[in-house]
Amino acid sequence: MPLGVSCPIGDHFCLNGGARWLPFIFLIYFLLYSSAEEGLEFPSFDGKDRVLNVNERNYKKALKKYDMMCLLYHEPLPSDKELQQQFHMREMVLELQLTAPGCQTLAAQVLEDKDIGFGLVDSHRDAKVAKKLGLEEEGSIYVFKDERVIEFDGELSADTLVEFLLDLLEDPVELISNPMEQRAFERMDEDIRLIGYFKGEDSEREFAFQVTAEKFQPYVKFFATFDKGVAKQLTLKMNEIDFYEPFMDEPVTIPGKPNTEEEIVDFVNQHRRPTLRKLRAEDMFETWEDDMDGIHIVAFAEEEDPDGYEFLEILKEVARDNTKNPDLSIVWIDPDEFPLLTTYWEKTFKVDLFRPQIGVVNVTDADSVWLNMPNDEALPSAEELEDWIEDVLSGKVNTEDDDDDDDNDIDDDSSDEDHYGDDDDD
Repeated sequence: MPLGVSCPIGDHFCLNGGARWLPFIFLIYFLLYSSAEEGLEFPSFDGKDRVLNVNERNYKKALKKYDMMCLLYHEPLPSDKELQQQFHMREMVLELQLTAPGCQTLAAQVLEDKDIGFGLVDSHRDAKVAKKLGLEEEGSIYVFKDERVIEFDGELSADTLVEFLLDLLEDPVELISNPMEQRAFERMDEDIRLIGYFKGEDSEREFAFQVTAEKFQPYVKFFATFDKGVAKQLTLKMNEIDFYEPFMDEPVTIPGKPNTEEEIVDFVNQHRRPTLRKLRAEDMFETWEDDMDGIHIVAFAEEEDPDGYEFLEILKEVARDNTKNPDLSIVWIDPDEFPLLTTYWEKTFKVDLFRPQIGVVNVTDADSVWLNMPNDEALPSAEELEDWIEDVLSGKVNTEDDDDDDDNDIDDDSSDEDHYGDDDDD
């Protein structure tokens, strides 16, 4: 995700561009200098420089030296020392160019024993290297593993980056061998996941499945079983692959078994946008970039809150009833998982996130329209929610109706007045 240009979640949505990263600066400084009791001690920076300045002379050696290489592609620093300091301070507030290397420094220390290298590539000084490596977006982190280049599209914090890299170190296909592992698999309802039933690890079909999994790791989870009992419980036949969309009760079987690598890749790409998907730190920008004609239907609900849980169950029901609608994709955000953004969202969207909310957001300018759900009334039913979503998809409810003429049109329709909240620009 480029940090030096407009945020893919929208500058307004992301704490006015780079300023969205300001809370993470304080978090990193806290990690660097805080202490705790033995057993719960956060890592603190030991002063050792583990981040390499990658250039045309050393990039080949660096890529060969490590199993994985993590590169931050950044804009050039000013040459004047005073301007550099000003640049660092500005970037600390605006674009995280200071924090990104800081994030890498701590991550490099934590992962020192995992054979993961970390480096910086200057977009001006090392332009030739960047071109050879396929680096395009300033401020993005690229991970080189074997013959793959994976762009990190998550929250740029040390813990999220470390978790992402550790996931990449795992085998791309996880085996399900017993009922306990099967139950754990079935509880992963927030994730896109595939599972196949094969004869064994050496089978041709399992190999194609393994190669496909590497292409989508770590964003799509792949599982396999060689156990007849597990396969029976999952209603899988030999060489059959099931695709699980998030929050759906039943999987979809990839047709035409046994499937080739190309067939699996095509199927995943065609079904990768779920009807209901959760905004997660590890891929939040990839999710936000995948908008529907410049808008997102966004739902806020705290899963641990009774009203939030009830609303989420209603959203799941709506998603299950409309899973075959290619034009519908709802982004669910749990405010509890983004506490540093909650106040900003409330201010930008003019909504109370202590209550569940659903609205349509323009990803370009963060204009939004929200379903009117008074605090003293019950949550909308699945049918009422579907009616509102149909109006969004048809264009009857949209973020462009914010001038006086449009407002008058809405006021003339009593049903709309009861059903829809004001645009946040009114």
